[in-house]
Amino acid sequence: MSGFGLMVFALCGAQAFAAGHEMGESMEAVATNWGPLAAALAIGLGAFGAASAQGRAASAALEGVARNPSAKGEVFTPLILSLVFMELQALLCFVIAFMVK
Repeated sequence: MSGFGLMVFALCGAQAFAAGHEMGESMEAVATNWGPLAAALAIGLGAFGAASAQGRAASAALEGVARNPSAKGEVFTPLILSLVFMELQALLCFVIAFMVK
């Protein structure tokens, strides 16, 4: 996200909190309305990050094996281990999203 987009997002969020407070709502009530948005962002960013990292890791591993086929055994185990950790990242984002909701 560009710096301008981040600034607009931050300013819109600040105004939403201020508007809810002026109308007599408590800050807890306003903050609970952000739960579904936070859950959606956590799932989306977690899935995007894990998927792009898994693609890059698999690409690098296949490129390494293509250059040196005898290194297949040394590349396979770290590749699987890194894919497991990346998938764990996506699952943790999914669990955190349900905790936020």
